[in-house]
Amino acid sequence: MDSNTHESDASSSEDDNEIVATFPVAMWDFNQCDPRKCSGRKLARLRLVKNLKIKQRFPGIVLTPTATKCLSPDDKEIMLGKGLAVVDCSWARIDETPLAALNPKYGRLLPFLVAANPINYGRPCQLSCVEALSAAMYIVGLKELARSYLSKFSWGHSFCELNDEILNRYAACSNSQEILSTQQDYILKEQQQQEKDRNALPDYPPSDTSSDEEC
Repeated sequence: MDSNTHESDASSSEDDNEIVATFPVAMWDFNQCDPRKCSGRKLARLRLVKNLKIKQRFPGIVLTPTATKCLSPDDKEIMLGKGLAVVDCSWARIDETPLAALNPKYGRLLPFLVAANPINYGRPCQLSCVEALSAAMYIVGLKELARSYLSKFSWGHSFCELNDEILNRYAACSNSQEILSTQQDYILKEQQQQEKDRNALPDYPPSDTSSDEEC
């Protein structure tokens, strides 16, 4: 699918032509994040996500690290019909968060992506709520809707810039198997490029400074 969002995917607000989802977008907030820095809470204040009770079930796609299947464009119809939800918790406290209790029917993992949020900038996979939701939208083909959510944050555009190549490669896949294959190829390519960059560094002559001197 191209970047043009169809009427069945999203609609525009009459007030400011803002693109909004026509399907439910929600989150479980485990109150583990700094409320001043939490992207999920900002989305909730903007009424772009709905808060769910901790034990409340959600019928659509749920982005959670406990899932066993990777999100792919094949999940678009489920997302459009039943919605998209994310878990808002601290990465530092992920082990103590009762994620298994959510027991979603359509639990999904996101493939390899690099965070652009100020707290985890440059770190692989440690996405904020808005990055996770937007990545899922982008991968299934709702690119303009994804950009609309990211536009609520001053750093939001950086997420698509950092992940431009791999996001578009994921969006061109058909199913989770192709997503995983694309992820593996991309990571291998990045590792090879990093090795190439290291080998290109100049060799410096040994220093005459005594090893016990302070650097």
